[in-house]
Amino acid sequence: ESEQELEDEVDILMSSDIMAAQMSTKRITFSRAQSGWLFREDKTERVGEFEADFYAVNGLILDSRKRREHLSPDDVQKNKAMMENLTKGNWNNCEFQRRPSLPPPEETSVTWDEYISETPGNPPCLGRPWTAKGSTKSFKATVAMSKNFPMSIEVLLDVLEVIAPFKQFQKLREFMTTKLPDGFPVKIEIPVFPTVTAKVTFTSFEWRDDIDDSMFLIPPNFREDPNRFPDL
Repeated sequence: ESEQELEDEVDILMSSDIMAAQMSTKRITFSRAQSGWLFREDKTERVGEFEADFYAVNGLILDSRKRREHLSPDDVQKNKAMMENLTKGNWNNCEFQRRPSLPPPEETSVTWDEYISETPGNPPCLGRPWTAKGSTKSFKATVAMSKNFPMSIEVLLDVLEVIAPFKQFQKLREFMTTKLPDGFPVKIEIPVFPTVTAKVTFTSFEWRDDIDDSMFLIPPNFREDPNRFPDL
């Protein structure tokens, strides 16, 4: 990347909210989804080649925290207008513009002894006064579990272990082995935005042992990108 591109990326970060989001699995429970109007019964449908039982996912809550003391009032208004344009599909009004740096904060009067004597998790403010905001949002999701899917959850976890970070993978393994209903999740629907739902569906699957070895060879024109995995 060029120096100009790096400066643009830094400017975008410095003019945007600092956000942290976490979705805990401790409060998640599953209940059988119901179908029918007068005579309610457990919902069971065919997903591709597999018969599946549908479950409602309860307690799916996203906790998010936001910091914005590094933003000017003009930055906040521009970011709000940009998000409104994006939700309406109006990309033409989302052009990026460089903005001048904010004036430095007042020099702190906190001494080193005062700083180290504060209780853990409650440090004194050394720069601009904090502007923090927290929010929680509940999601309604559904999952379809099939008991005749030819692959088990354990096999899927063995595959994911290769590509998932260790800490996050341990949480994923614990959740999928202790909380998921019996079977394999052949269909998952989770809302990610008010009008957008992410859907993952397994409609067919078969084990193969006749795949040609050429499918596993690195192409001769392959070149490693040193920036692709900088931490490895």
